[in-house]
Amino acid sequence: MQNRLSMIALFLWLTTIAVFGWFFVHGNTAMGTDGRTSILLSPGERDFILGEMRGLLSGTRDIMEGLDRGDLKAAAKAARSIGTAAAADVNPTLMTKLPLDFKTLGMSVHGDMDKLAMAAESGKSPAELRAMLTSTMSKCVACHASWRLDASRQGNLAGK
Repeated sequence: MQNRLSMIALFLWLTTIAVFGWFFVHGNTAMGTDGRTSILLSPGERDFILGEMRGLLSGTRDIMEGLDRGDLKAAAKAARSIGTAAAADVNPTLMTKLPLDFKTLGMSVHGDMDKLAMAAESGKSPAELRAMLTSTMSKCVACHASWRLDASRQGNLAGK
């Protein structure tokens, strides 16, 4: 009897891990009407991510302003403000709803901002920093071409 209970517990544990793993990789997604993958979120989660994207866009503008003025310190400060530290407090439940590729690309953008800040602090030229920023912006374009954020009424894990 104890052996049977152990096997049931092991099966349930493995099933839970498999379901969590599936959602960690695939997120809560469906095919969007425009050919992009739709990430299904609660309205608040959608607003949070869109707010973070607006922050990235504002930070990018601030970096460009610093570079245009030749103020590498200001450019570094702006880049640092949208680096990996800016993404540290994301709700774990929200993270399970995001596809792995989306999470990976988003975190790489934040990481690129940290690298850009370090490059500006080390005295790289504005041209080199602009090239780094252009490369990072290509990731933004790829993300927006691949995914869309849609608010689901329940915001539950009912996708794909």
